[in-house]
Amino acid sequence: MIKAEWLKILKTKKMLISVIAILFVPVMYCGMFLWAFWDPYDKLENMPIALVNEDTGAVMDGETMELGDMLVDKLIDTKQFKFEEVSAEDADKGLNNLNYYIIIKIPENFSEHATTLLDDSPQKLKIEYIPNEGYNFIGAQIGETAIGRVQAEVNKQVSATYAEKLFDSITKLGDGYNEAADGAGQLDDGAKKIATGAEDLKGYLEQLASSTIELSDGTDTLTAGAKTAATGAGELATGVTTIADGAGQLAAGAQTAATGADTLKQGITSYTQGVSQVANGQKELTAGQASLAENLSLLAQGTADIDDKIKALADGSANVAGGMDQLEAQLQAIIPMLPEENQTALKTALAQLQAGSQQVSGGLSQLHEGTNGLDDKIAALSEGASKLNAGQQQVATGVTQLNGNSTKLVDGAASLASGNTLLANKLNELSTGATKASAGANELASGLNALVDGSNKLNDGTSLLAEKSGELAEGSTTLVDGTKELTDGTATLSGKLSEASEQVNVNPTENTYDMVGQPVEVDKTVVNHVPNYGTGFSPYFISLGLFVGALLVTIVFPLVEPVIIPKNGSSWFFSKLSVLIGVGLIQSLLTILIMIGVLGLEVQSMPKFILMTIFTSFAYLAIIQLLVSIFGDPGRFIAIILLILQLTTSAGTFPLELLPDKLQFFNSFLPMTFSVQGFKAAISTGDSSFFMFNASILGAFFFGALVITFGYFTLLYKKHYSKYDVEAK
Repeated sequence: MIKAEWLKILKTKKMLISVIAILFVPVMYCGMFLWAFWDPYDKLENMPIALVNEDTGAVMDGETMELGDMLVDKLIDTKQFKFEEVSAEDADKGLNNLNYYIIIKIPENFSEHATTLLDDSPQKLKIEYIPNEGYNFIGAQIGETAIGRVQAEVNKQVSATYAEKLFDSITKLGDGYNEAADGAGQLDDGAKKIATGAEDLKGYLEQLASSTIELSDGTDTLTAGAKTAATGAGELATGVTTIADGAGQLAAGAQTAATGADTLKQGITSYTQGVSQVANGQKELTAGQASLAENLSLLAQGTADIDDKIKALADGSANVAGGMDQLEAQLQAIIPMLPEENQTALKTALAQLQAGSQQVSGGLSQLHEGTNGLDDKIAALSEGASKLNAGQQQVATGVTQLNGNSTKLVDGAASLASGNTLLANKLNELSTGATKASAGANELASGLNALVDGSNKLNDGTSLLAEKSGELAEGSTTLVDGTKELTDGTATLSGKLSEASEQVNVNPTENTYDMVGQPVEVDKTVVNHVPNYGTGFSPYFISLGLFVGALLVTIVFPLVEPVIIPKNGSSWFFSKLSVLIGVGLIQSLLTILIMIGVLGLEVQSMPKFILMTIFTSFAYLAIIQLLVSIFGDPGRFIAIILLILQLTTSAGTFPLELLPDKLQFFNSFLPMTFSVQGFKAAISTGDSSFFMFNASILGAFFFGALVITFGYFTLLYKKHYSKYDVEAK
């Protein structure tokens, strides 16, 4: 029957031509597809892309930057695509007329945005990418590769430009470090001078603290002396007031004596009648005059040189006022060093002290004026009293002689009246001077009290000054330590800046700028290298072509109808199988010849590739024979559905993981999955174990389908042709 099947094909021209044509279906199917898409990226220079450059340029650091023109020139020179620089209007028209797949538009602010790196709000460089996906989606996807290269080129150019500016800045920075190092050296010299000055200042402040302690002790002494002077001035005022009162009483007595003398003169004429009384009164008058003379002598001794002493006191008070002025002048240099509140308190105390000393000086001057010549007057008064006493004695003598010498008595009475008048006048002058002396003494006491208050405040201020000066001296010690640390720090700063200036010394080149613009180079180490799209898609399209070729065989060659009456089911089965095996073998060899000889497919293992091609063809033919033999035309429909499922789930194009989850389920149960994987092992990986695994799966499909088909033919023979076998016997 095998011979009969082949003879029928060879003798039937229509069938022979059909079979011959089907032998080339896998080659045409996979060969044409793979030839068309063998290496599409090798033809990218023929893919038209419109370039629209609207960039107006920009100025950066005084240099004109036209990144748009640079980018356009770079892209055209690369010839990676068919770049054409056109206007925006022509680009839009060409895109709509299907003359361009993509428009790449460079906006007018492209270069301007490149200068905003150091601005507060830097702007990114934008390129407008306009693909016509409706014209060709794959072309648009390939265009994304183009825009990726454009972006990389822009990044490289802009980064290189920035790098150039950066290295210029670094060079300037190095110069700045040199200048800063020089400045730091000068700063170090200044810090050393500050440290020396701080040491001197510390000595001065310690001396100031010591001096203010001495000043505080002096003001204590001044305060004590002022208090003593104030007490003495008060006592002086009291004594002078007493003198004034006594002088007033004495003046009144003298006036009375003068009046009595007049009365005596008037009563001389009645001398005879009152002589006894006059004698007695004369004795008492003599005793009183003696007492008066003695008291006036004592007064004269007490007031001797009183005006000179008051003048000396006034001069001393003036010296105190002058000393206060000197003290104020000396404190003017110290006051600014004190805290503001202490400055105010000390100034107020000095002002009050000066005012008090001036009041004391003024009061003593007035007292001196009031007591000027007082001692002389009191001496004169004492002398007059002595003369009065002598006169009274003479009166006593005269009284004894009165009876005999009335004329002398009248003359003596006249002299007595005159002397009493003089005494009354002098005593009035004494009372007036004592009153003035009392007023001056009171003013002196008031001024000395003010001096005491001012000296108390001065004492408080100097004590505070001494305390703060001590604190200031202690702070100067901290200042000295700080200036030493400053000196150490400036020396370190100068050294580090010098080191930094040496390290910043760079000499960039174009290679340096290129390194910054494109710092990363990808070293691609390929495992199981696939040189092009054709090689990568070959497992998928060869499997597809062989399956389509096997399916078309069933159209021109009857898989069940025998050429002659079969002798048994096995001969019937093998006669059909022999034709299918022959067709499959020829299809496989033609496919191998075209793929290797014409398209130049490079494979890791030629034997594996040949075996996988034959195994795949036989497995597909066995499966389709099974479906069509048992089910007829519905079997072909099932084979087509099987083909569609295999096209989508075999992972021949996209990875399995990218397929919908529900379709991934079919991947492990369909033969094309294993043929694709087997071809990948033969063509690209050379993995023998993986190849054998997939070949064994295809062998299982092949033998499984043959066993079922053989059983079907055996049953079919028994059903239709078993009676012929009986008749022949």
